[in-house]
Amino acid sequence: MTAKEYLSFITEQIHSVVAATVDEDGLPVTCVIDMMHADENGLYFLTARGKNFYKRLKSNGFIALSGKKGDDTMSCTAVSVRGKVREIGAEMLPLLFEKNPYMYAIYPTDESRRALTVFSIYEGSGEWFDLSKKPIERDSFTFGDAEEKSSGYFITDVCIGCGACRSVCPQSCIDIKDGKAVIRQQNCLHCGNCAEICPVGAVEKIR
Repeated sequence: MTAKEYLSFITEQIHSVVAATVDEDGLPVTCVIDMMHADENGLYFLTARGKNFYKRLKSNGFIALSGKKGDDTMSCTAVSVRGKVREIGAEMLPLLFEKNPYMYAIYPTDESRRALTVFSIYEGSGEWFDLSKKPIERDSFTFGDAEEKSSGYFITDVCIGCGACRSVCPQSCIDIKDGKAVIRQQNCLHCGNCAEICPVGAVEKIR
C-alpha cells in the first residue's frame, strides 16, 4: 500500500489511537486521541488550546502514535507513526466535524468550538504490522520529506549457508539462495534469533 493508504487506514479503520508526547521534564505522556482525516500531506486531528496536550504539542513539535484493529492479538493489524506536528488553526474544523459528526455532541455550539484548533502530522515515518497473516506481514513507509530508514536484520556475504538461522526463525522467513541465507524482510519479526545462533556472525542488525 502507499503511505496515503496506510494513513487512511488509521483514520478509517482504527480512528482512536494512543499518542505519546513529552512533557516539560522530558518524560513521556500518553493519551488517546482520534485521527480525523488523512490525505497526501499527512494526518489531521484536533484538540483544545487549554489542554496540556496542546502545550506539549506546541513545545516539542513531535508526536508518536500507535493503534490496532482486531478482536484479539492473532487477528490484529497495528500501525504506528512518529513524526513532526504543527498547528494549522481552525480552517479545517468544518471538514473534521463533517467527517466526525460525533464532535457536534461534544462541542455543540459555535461558541464552544472556539477553543478548538487543528494539528497536522506533516512529516514522518510509520510501520505496518499484520499478525492476522501467516507468516506475519510487515512494512514501513514515510510521508512528507521524511527520510526512509530501514530496521531489522540482514545477512552478509560471510554466510556459509549452514541453515542454523532457519531452524530458529519463528516465521520461517529465511531462505537459502545460491548457498547463502536471505531474510524475507516483509515477514520478519525482528526477534534477533538468527543473529544469536549464527556460527560465523553473518547476521547484522540494520543501523
